[in-house]
Amino acid sequence: MNEITITAQTIEAAVQEALDALEVERNQTNVEIIEPGKKGFLGIFKGKPAVVKVTKIVDPVEEAVHFITNVSREMGISIHTNVKKTSRNCIIEISSDSAGMLIGKHGQTLNALQLLTQLVANRYSQQFLNVVLNPEGYREKRKEMVEKLALKIANQAIKTNRSVQLEPMPSHERKMIHQVLAKNSLVETHSVGKEPKRSILVQPIGKSTSKMR
Repeated sequence: MNEITITAQTIEAAVQEALDALEVERNQTNVEIIEPGKKGFLGIFKGKPAVVKVTKIVDPVEEAVHFITNVSREMGISIHTNVKKTSRNCIIEISSDSAGMLIGKHGQTLNALQLLTQLVANRYSQQFLNVVLNPEGYREKRKEMVEKLALKIANQAIKTNRSVQLEPMPSHERKMIHQVLAKNSLVETHSVGKEPKRSILVQPIGKSTSKMR
């Protein structure tokens, strides 16, 4: 429960009752006074009670961690998390003996979980929050692997003088390949196809994309 409306004799009493119900402190909520209330005249006429709506301020990072922890539990995986957050980026480091199950083949399971976790976080964030799930340092290892693949494919394209198309990969990995090969004056890269099967085409400079391998 993230929101509650309380009626009480005074605003203070209503707010406190709401805080107790939500199990939060005052600085963790937004308080809207719907009806300020009114005391009875000379104790003869009945007063009007106060009505307040108290909404819990939800931390998008906490919600993201809560989500991936619960999903992992449903998958039969026990995890421990450590969050590194900047203004618009949130890296959730994950420790687990079953990290491989979270990662899946070529990181496909992890990328799907990351997208869902990011959607959850951004339901509560005032500005877009980029969420990265990083189980057991997988992202660093994958980055190194993708960069090596980029160099290997570039050499293949140059050696055979033919274009080479990679398997479909997520946008952040395509970006890695573009960046690595941007320094190579002998090849050029293009993203081709449509999501979720968008991939990278590496071709020798001046070579037509029609001669694709």
